[in-house]
Amino acid sequence: MKTTQVAKKEEVTRDWYLVDVDNKVLGRVATEIANVLRGKNKPTFTPSVDTGDFVIVVNAEKIALTGKKFSDKTYYSHSSFPGGLKEITAGKLLDKKPEELLKKAVKGMLPKNKLARHMLKKLKIYSGSAHPHAAQQPKNLNI
Repeated sequence: MKTTQVAKKEEVTRDWYLVDVDNKVLGRVATEIANVLRGKNKPTFTPSVDTGDFVIVVNAEKIALTGKKFSDKTYYSHSSFPGGLKEITAGKLLDKKPEELLKKAVKGMLPKNKLARHMLKKLKIYSGSAHPHAAQQPKNLNI
């Protein structure tokens, strides 16, 4: 009788991947990154265990958006006080914090549970082409 293998947290081996998002579309890149963070690219994928890998993203300020999303796409936040609604367009967010734009897109594609917070900690985003993770010897991830 064949049984299904269930991954255990202690048995998971994590790799490091490097993604260059220069002139890549935000949504398409975010889905691939979310799949690697979840571990869906591995044969040992288990939904209840964090089997994903680390992802390093460089050139986040050069990411592309299609259509009129630079001016029309709006991100909202609220301070929980009356009149505390803040909004920022995708174009302004890209100028101000390009790392945050990609982080919000990837976070929206992860499951909405405690496991997603652990997965998001494995995402390292840098606006320039330099990163401090050369010692981990990351593999290139082509998207």
